[in-house]
Amino acid sequence: MKRCDWVTKEQLYIDYHDKEWGVPLYDDRQLFEMLCLEGAQAGLSWWTILQKRENYRKVFDEFDAEKIINYTDEKIKSLLEDPGIVRNRLKVQSVITNARSFLKLQQEHGSFSNYIWSFVDHKPLINEWVSKNEVPATTELSDRMSKQLKKDGFKFVGSTICYSFMQAVGMVNDHTLDCFCHPSNK
Repeated sequence: MKRCDWVTKEQLYIDYHDKEWGVPLYDDRQLFEMLCLEGAQAGLSWWTILQKRENYRKVFDEFDAEKIINYTDEKIKSLLEDPGIVRNRLKVQSVITNARSFLKLQQEHGSFSNYIWSFVDHKPLINEWVSKNEVPATTELSDRMSKQLKKDGFKFVGSTICYSFMQAVGMVNDHTLDCFCHPSNK
């Protein structure tokens, strides 16, 4: 079975590629989680974050934004001491900041999913890349999303992070044409 070239032989990575990456995701809590994890990845590899994802879920209350906005200084201190996450103060603080912005957008748009999927007119963009070298790190769309998310109060949402997020949650399907996960191979 042929997969995208970036997938390693690690089972966790294989499962992520085969079952999650590029699959349309509409659940608000899961979308918030992925946006936060993509922000945590900044300057690091996705493999690093993927290995820590279960602990992130545990220590960030399953990414329940209602709980996160009430984090105290004591809770933040405990997060910064937890080796199971990236212990960067700005990244930890961004989850709290982003939770506030996320809840505001939920109210304004009925759901965060409605808001975020509007960037692609509520349907996945299916690309037809022959090799991973063709896949961009950013696009005009990720630039626009980044600019709007920043305007809406989010942190760690640069264009590269936004494009990775769009790939992860299936807003953009960047499986290469030879990968069994590409829609043309199903």
